[in-house]
Amino acid sequence: MSDQVKVAIAYHSGYGHTEVLAQAVAAGVENAGATAITISVADLETINWDALAEADAIIFGSPTYMGSVSGPFKCFMDASSKIWFEQGWKDKLAAGFTNSSSLSGDKLNTLIQMSIYAAQQGMNWVSLGVANGNNSSQGDPQSLNRIGGYLGAMAQSNADEGPDVAPPQCDRDTAQALGARVATAAKRWKQ
Repeated sequence: MSDQVKVAIAYHSGYGHTEVLAQAVAAGVENAGATAITISVADLETINWDALAEADAIIFGSPTYMGSVSGPFKCFMDASSKIWFEQGWKDKLAAGFTNSSSLSGDKLNTLIQMSIYAAQQGMNWVSLGVANGNNSSQGDPQSLNRIGGYLGAMAQSNADEGPDVAPPQCDRDTAQALGARVATAAKRWKQ
């Protein structure tokens, strides 16, 4: 067994914004001294299930569409039923991130859906662990966790801006903080 911690980022991105967040999460994982592997779940035929099995932690990412995970992400969840039946991900760490064009967009529901999915898989959920920096008159809308999510990382991307611009840097930094937190927790968990 390798001592190197491996963190998989399993995500779907409809327009590229959530992929930008997946890359930020991966950067946070790498900056914390772990190995990150990003896995798009858009096409069930190309998912690297072996990498997910070998990972010490899996961070789930999906845009929030209609108050829930995207259809392709839900298909990924459903396709993992054999893993659930065999408890193949039991005791791995899990976390999640999401993005929508609205500031709220009912993103919390997406993170709840992911955390319940992780619980059903027998995984242990890691929260964001970053206080809201934008909840007072002295707050800063460019701070980490500006949206005020605690279950996971939340981001907002203006619908008329591409992934080269949106989500803003503060949301990318929040995603990076999530990746670092999970990698650090996975190192402790693995010991």
